[in-house]
Amino acid sequence: MTDSELRTDVAIVGGGMVGAALGCALVEQGLTVTLIEQRAPQRSWPADEIDLRVSALTRASQYLLENLGAWGRMRALRVSPYRRMEVWDAGGQGRIRFDAAEIGEPDLGHIVENRVTRLALWERLEHSPLVRIRCPATVQGFRVLGPGAELILEDGERILCSVAVAAEGAHSPLREMAGIESAGWAYDQHAIVATVRTEQTHGETARQRFLPAGPLAFLPLDAERCSIVWSTAPEEAERLMALDDGAFCEELGIAGERMLGAVLAAGPRASFPLRLRNARQYVKPGLALAGDAAHGIHPLAGQGVNLGLLDAAVLAEVIADARKARRPLGSLSTLRRYERTRKGANLTMLGAMDGFKRLFSNENIPLAVIRNLGLDLADRSGPVKRAIARRALGLSGELPRLAARPHSDR
Repeated sequence: MTDSELRTDVAIVGGGMVGAALGCALVEQGLTVTLIEQRAPQRSWPADEIDLRVSALTRASQYLLENLGAWGRMRALRVSPYRRMEVWDAGGQGRIRFDAAEIGEPDLGHIVENRVTRLALWERLEHSPLVRIRCPATVQGFRVLGPGAELILEDGERILCSVAVAAEGAHSPLREMAGIESAGWAYDQHAIVATVRTEQTHGETARQRFLPAGPLAFLPLDAERCSIVWSTAPEEAERLMALDDGAFCEELGIAGERMLGAVLAAGPRASFPLRLRNARQYVKPGLALAGDAAHGIHPLAGQGVNLGLLDAAVLAEVIADARKARRPLGSLSTLRRYERTRKGANLTMLGAMDGFKRLFSNENIPLAVIRNLGLDLADRSGPVKRAIARRALGLSGELPRLAARPHSDR
């Protein structure tokens, strides 16, 4: 046991993609950061191995990562652009297609392994003299101290900070210590994820087919492989997880209408339950929630980590602006600006994805007619389709400064 004490501007609990991005954003503004994490990032892996956990990063997220100096390292490790997207309904003929060329962009986003993003951000943090990393470490205690907070680690070390940030995921212990509740509900779906090899190349096209039990997405990786996200009923997910690789590939091919020919091979699979969550409050004096600690969303549009990265960018902006104005960083008036900006935006996206899930994940014939008609009308309406594509890319709407197009390569 130790009885040491460390003072820092911001203490971030959770060193995943969102927590690490927030740390990088804060040190860019000259703030001191202490990052507390249980597990260090994976440093290396075989060149042909693809992590089960991938994210579809938008252009706004790409710009943010470029501005933090991490994108170049990520490209060296591996990012997979997709230039086209197709979405269609298994219950009809409705289909919508997007092409980056139609909006004057080089791509519609990138599929990136989570470990790639995390490692690139950690390496930036490790080279900053403003950062102290405590890993492996866990928080055992939390209390508000005036305009700031105190965190007590399991070894007895006390971290005194102006702001503590909970960024350690959906089951955030720090959020629970602070007594912040989440509202939401469980979906009647589990998501199966795996990396598969297909008979035909994906052509840098992301594909998603809406089945009655849930959407099936094929996300392009290297030339022959895709990452799949297959949302289905819990009992069906259990059955699919129990199949051998050959039988699983056959069922996957049938569910996807053999969109890329036969599924030739599948790597390890994982399954997890889906739910919608949103914290009743994002801030308290001396504390802010970010990423999955604040909200959870259905994966059908791949927006989860993008929302979290925008949380990080806005929170860093709010804290930096308060410092420049010589206002208390952890005061409720300071942190509520972050909550006002992000809670409304996140609720809008959570509501939209929940609506899509309910519209498409059913066998209601009138709804099937409506959604197929809607897909076809949107596909034929150039301005509407372009607006949807730009919004999905994060190129429209109010964005934080860090998500703006970089002025120069970094």
